[in-house]
Amino acid sequence: MAVIGVAVGARVFAPGTGAFSAVEAIGAVPGSHTMTLLEAEREQLIAMASAARTLTVVAKPKLASPAEVAAANPSTGTGPGPGTGGGGVIYVTSTPPNPNTAQSIAYNMMASFGFNPSTYFGCLRNLWNRESGWVYDAENASGAYGIPQALPGSKMSSAGADWQTNPATQIRWGLGYIKSIYGNPCNAWAFEEANGYY
Repeated sequence: MAVIGVAVGARVFAPGTGAFSAVEAIGAVPGSHTMTLLEAEREQLIAMASAARTLTVVAKPKLASPAEVAAANPSTGTGPGPGTGGGGVIYVTSTPPNPNTAQSIAYNMMASFGFNPSTYFGCLRNLWNRESGWVYDAENASGAYGIPQALPGSKMSSAGADWQTNPATQIRWGLGYIKSIYGNPCNAWAFEEANGYY
């Protein structure tokens, strides 16, 4: 870029020559590699801007239903693998979530409740996606509160005094609730799917 500036400046301000246009100045640097790169970058920016204007959102993401997961994972073993477990429970397998998120806190906390995260996290993720979107201060008209949508929210005080603001406290309470009422997150998810609540 500096070479082009010097060449153009020398040409424009040379004694005995008149001023001429920038196009002529650029033309004075024939075969410039820098000009070729700049032109290629300009064309790429134009193409990207044009493509960005054509993007549209066509639908909301849809959670997989247990029937769809069963169809995709025909395994019928009762072990902790994907597919249908004992009692018709569908295991929704999942990869570990992004670090430093409420989902990551839950994933890392599951084993302490006896839940293998590689087996049960997919069900828990679907359950709390539907209930609260993993938002720690989610509240609905019934008074349910937090990531697990405890009703009333003050129930979560048994897991810690910071239950209103700390996702880890809410998750700890929620996992304990799931374990005591449903046995595991996939049973809770199956109940949610059948009844619209858990």
